[in-house]
Amino acid sequence: MSAIVVREDVVHYEVLGRGPGILFIHSWLGSWRYWIPTMQALSARYRTYAIDLWGFGDSGKRLAYYDLDSQVDLIVRFMDTLGVARLALVGHGLGGVIALRFAAQYPDFVARLMTIDVPLNNASINPRLGSSNVPSLLDWLVGRTAASAEIAAESAKLDPAVIQASLKYLADLDLSADVNQTVAPTLMVHGDKDAAIAPPSETLFDGSKPNLHSISFEDGRHFPMLDDPPKFSRLLADFLEAHDLTSLELKEEWKRRIR
Repeated sequence: MSAIVVREDVVHYEVLGRGPGILFIHSWLGSWRYWIPTMQALSARYRTYAIDLWGFGDSGKRLAYYDLDSQVDLIVRFMDTLGVARLALVGHGLGGVIALRFAAQYPDFVARLMTIDVPLNNASINPRLGSSNVPSLLDWLVGRTAASAEIAAESAKLDPAVIQASLKYLADLDLSADVNQTVAPTLMVHGDKDAAIAPPSETLFDGSKPNLHSISFEDGRHFPMLDDPPKFSRLLADFLEAHDLTSLELKEEWKRRIR
């Protein structure tokens, strides 16, 4: 277990591999741990980091840190403490919100950005996500899969108040402006069957931002990286190497819709 001290509290993270850096940021359920298959797949060419946000996993749980600005600040302090000047960000759900806000505010620190099932405004969030019943949320978003037991074990560590706090702050935000401010190559991934988060408006992908691209996973739910780990890891690897996002081609076995 690796940890640093930020604002006099513990922040847990894990690291695997060597090469250019990638930071994985988890969603409302689970922790860093569900990124393990993706980290293992990418670690031969990249130094992969995964962090537990405030309120999750083995990181500190203080209500004062659960606002979005404090979570973004956590990423700033994490990079500064580890001496990482620039990396790719991969954010899922809540982690995608934080990654997007970070990329808009600190563009020089971000080499590439992938978001997965990220809500851009309050209207795109299913109200059921605001439930404080974590086991019910797990059944709804994860179901009974090979990874569900492990996610459930990690979700038992989270402070339910962090879910409520993040949704409260999201209620007053429209992250479309953050998308428009991103300068790094950006790929927005969405599971077609994600019950919690509606896909971003297709008007974002009208071709006016050549650094922005979108791919939908047919039959993908809120955790597409767990629904089909090889497919997700291959997409991420191709995105990290792509010189032109419009040239990204999903392989034959990938079901896709590009906006």
